[in-house]
Amino acid sequence: MRVDSFLKESARRWPDKTALVVGEARVSFAELETMAARIANLLHEHGVERNDRVVLFLESSVVAVASIFATLKAGAVFSPINASAKSGKLAYILNHCRAKGVITQANLLPVAAEAISQSSSVVLTLVADGAEPVSVRGGVALREALATAPARDILHGGIDLDLAMLIYTSGSTGFPKGVMMTHRNIVTAAISITTYLENTDEDVILNVLPLSFDYGLYQVLMGAKVGATVILEKSFAYPAAVLKTMGREGATGLPLVPTMAAVLLQLRDLDPARMPRLRYITNTAASLPPAHIQRLQELFPTARIYSMYGLTECKRCTYLPPEQLTLRPESVGKAIPDTEVYLIDEQGNRLGPGQAGELVIRGGHVMKGYWEDPQATERSLRPGPYPWEKVLHSGDLFRQDEEGYLYFLGRKDDIIKTRGEKVSPKEIENVLYALPGVREAAVIGVPDPILGQAIKALIAPAEEGSLTEQQVLRHCARHLEDFLIPRTVEFVSEFPKTDSGKIRRAEVPVEGSARGQA
Repeated sequence: MRVDSFLKESARRWPDKTALVVGEARVSFAELETMAARIANLLHEHGVERNDRVVLFLESSVVAVASIFATLKAGAVFSPINASAKSGKLAYILNHCRAKGVITQANLLPVAAEAISQSSSVVLTLVADGAEPVSVRGGVALREALATAPARDILHGGIDLDLAMLIYTSGSTGFPKGVMMTHRNIVTAAISITTYLENTDEDVILNVLPLSFDYGLYQVLMGAKVGATVILEKSFAYPAAVLKTMGREGATGLPLVPTMAAVLLQLRDLDPARMPRLRYITNTAASLPPAHIQRLQELFPTARIYSMYGLTECKRCTYLPPEQLTLRPESVGKAIPDTEVYLIDEQGNRLGPGQAGELVIRGGHVMKGYWEDPQATERSLRPGPYPWEKVLHSGDLFRQDEEGYLYFLGRKDDIIKTRGEKVSPKEIENVLYALPGVREAAVIGVPDPILGQAIKALIAPAEEGSLTEQQVLRHCARHLEDFLIPRTVEFVSEFPKTDSGKIRRAEVPVEGSARGQA
């Protein structure tokens, strides 16, 4: 099965059903399928062929979703890039994957044009919003071209083992790495996730996450697979307006990242009764603190909350069944359907309950490697239990309980070594989030001549001046062993974050912030 069959089949089964809600626009599955087919023919007519790469430099929109399926219909590989990317990064990606085509929009055209001028591979630039793309190589105004483009199928000969997507993720060298996903990889992940979430065509999913982030992207892909309606919002900057939309549209699913949860829990006038159809909330990118899970469950007592863990390199690998939340609030669960996970030590030996080790993932959703980066691929994909397979080494440390449930400890590089002990920042952060007034928190290790590393807590308070260093340390002393108590506390207004909302621990400010009272 190919990913483009998701939309084609839903358009056949539910032609008039709303597939997307974007602002005032409502698009049916049949309309979305026709638009995707027309864009696919434009790509084909301008020289985009099977296995060519097409970069999608777009905000969340109807055109963005249609372009994903259009690229696949043309037999090509799509690569979604965050709309906030600067020209230097975009140029790097265009050159790295030797993109044949770019689809962008009017307000992003200056950045796109600058990047394309530094790339020799691009032959076609489709520009949405009616702009005249005279300033960019291979420029075609999408709106005008769509009026005459055919909507016929393209016989490209592609199969499910072909690449479908290159999704770029941060690399340790400072340059993004292109994660290679085949159609089979994506279909396997989509089937598994929609199975445990019990998604159907009755679902209405609210998505505020960028389509360049696989968590946001899969909301669209899974919606097309099961015939669900997806509401696209560009951001969570105005949460009250987003929640109003959820209520009006009868949203049943709300995908969250921890930063969104923190904002949601600060709203004073939040009325869950306005969202009577909400049946599930999901979280990934980073695990939710138990205190936030408890408060979300109190706010939405009838919604099922799924705590999940995944990597761009495999999309998703674990989930905690909602009925386990009260028993194991700190766990990210067990393997998703049709997946195996296990822990290993530094010598590669499998570990049992109570031991901490690196998580390894087996499954049909594991990537094929990093685009033209054999060294990085070899580090992440290593021989598995069978001679014919490679398994994914996550680089993340977990422990496992007696019943096989997993608990995230941190990145291998994030572990703090203090007083001869190995300390998980996550353990301390969970305690910090339980202190009223803490909006966000990060714990890091800083060099110390006696301890090796000293523990430092950085906190973004809910309100300026609401907390002091002494309050934080007293709270930690009540809930943590002595060697886990931070030596120092700093208050910050915001944390640097990834596009997915995850705190960039390596970039948190460690000097110059106000000490004591914020």
